[in-house]
Amino acid sequence: MAAGIGGGYAVTALATMALSMMLPLPRAEAVLAATMASFALYAATIIWAFAARGLLRLCVGMAAAVMVLGLIVFLAQGHPA
Repeated sequence: MAAGIGGGYAVTALATMALSMMLPLPRAEAVLAATMASFALYAATIIWAFAARGLLRLCVGMAAAVMVLGLIVFLAQGHPA
């Protein structure tokens, strides 16, 4: 349960950051839209956590999502890879 709550929060936070940087809207509207979408995304990750077949599969999936979203956020900030 802790992996779902903590991992879900990490995935949701990174997805919200990535979405707010990538939406073609004015900055305030992009942040607002990404924040509103984050509520549905967090609910989906919690459902995924409880539907996962095992803890290892859940942790690997959450870690993969965090790494991919972290890379997207890193690259969207304009840092050279």
